[in-house]
Amino acid sequence: MSFWRAEADAVLVRVRVQPKARRPGLGGVRPAGDGPRLAISVAEAPEDGRATRAACEALAEALGVAPSTVALAQGAASREKTLRVAGPPDRLAPRLEALA
Repeated sequence: MSFWRAEADAVLVRVRVQPKARRPGLGGVRPAGDGPRLAISVAEAPEDGRATRAACEALAEALGVAPSTVALAQGAASREKTLRVAGPPDRLAPRLEALA
């Protein structure tokens, strides 16, 4: 099982967000109870969606895509989220595998 899944015109990435982190950034793939997730640490607090927006921006930067292509798909009030990255899955797949 992978931390991401291809759709017709996008990929869904399962992440675990650590808000208010001292060292923001991506932390590789971590095991979770329902499958692996990409760890993302952000400096923002989990208030008014700030941590979620920061996680979307961090993933966009890591994949080399525009921030507007990454959006929350599931888990607005949870640390475990699913983010949707719009774009061709065949182009995004190698970039995602490099993050692991």
